[in-house]
Amino acid sequence: MRVLLIGLGRWGEKHLRVLRDLGADVWVADVSRERLGWAVRQGVAPARAVSDYRAALAQVDAVDIVTPADSHLTLAIECLEAGRDCFIEKPVTRTVGEGRALVERARAAQRLVQVGHIFRFHPVTECLRSALASDRIGAVRYATGRFAGFKRPRTDVGVTQTDAIHYFDLFAFLLGRDATSVTALVRDYLGREMDDLSFTTVEYGQTPVVVEAGYFVPGTHRECVIVGERGSLVADFGQSTVTAHAGEHRRHGDGWEAVETGVDELKVSGDEPLRRELAAFLHCVTARVQPPVDAQAGVRALGVVEAAARSSRLGRRVSLDEI
Repeated sequence: MRVLLIGLGRWGEKHLRVLRDLGADVWVADVSRERLGWAVRQGVAPARAVSDYRAALAQVDAVDIVTPADSHLTLAIECLEAGRDCFIEKPVTRTVGEGRALVERARAAQRLVQVGHIFRFHPVTECLRSALASDRIGAVRYATGRFAGFKRPRTDVGVTQTDAIHYFDLFAFLLGRDATSVTALVRDYLGREMDDLSFTTVEYGQTPVVVEAGYFVPGTHRECVIVGERGSLVADFGQSTVTAHAGEHRRHGDGWEAVETGVDELKVSGDEPLRRELAAFLHCVTARVQPPVDAQAGVRALGVVEAAARSSRLGRRVSLDEI
């Protein structure tokens, strides 16, 4: 498989490593000569390190776009129209409107688009899906997710669009249904005209999920909790752990008691998520089958982001039908 990687930033570096580990024949493109020089030092042939991605399109089978979100639509459309399948890091585009335009362009070009919602490929997610499928905690009542930590803000999109969106897509995947409405509180404390803190309640049908994202709290937090009728699943994506807590509330006379019946550390194992994700993309390109996270899924997650912004601005619950 011949793949053009566009974008050699921090995350693009990881893509280059994984694509080469998977046996792809990689070309790279970046506007920075310094970054191209770095790629050559990693073993990319100098003739395959270009400043203009268009120079390489005729030489490859697929394109991996790892650039700021405001460039995704333009890059993807040109690659699709050149007949190339595309992997696009999340968010799929800057806005829902752009995302819908991209879906139509991909359909017209009859090309595949996979969006980089990497949590779907995490071994923790696989463990959670298995526990939910086996009815480990009973019917899900609600869930929470936290993607937060003290770090440098991203410069192209706000924290809801870059971090909370992980959970917006993840819970649609875990619960097996799309988001239906959103109530959110969004803040721009740094005055960049992009949010840097958000608390979002997303309703997936009758199941509410509360997601926190922000750049301010100490440490690194990548956790979620799924609460069911007979217990809870506590997951940490950073530590790759899932703990099942069994317990339920039982009526006792005129009151209730909380009865804990056990705690189990569930087995979490598997390749790194990025390797799984890019391997899935290469397989889909070769086999000509639809990717596990297509452009429509990327647009649906982006719809929750826009609903959150609207909810915070208007001070009310927003239906996804409004987006």
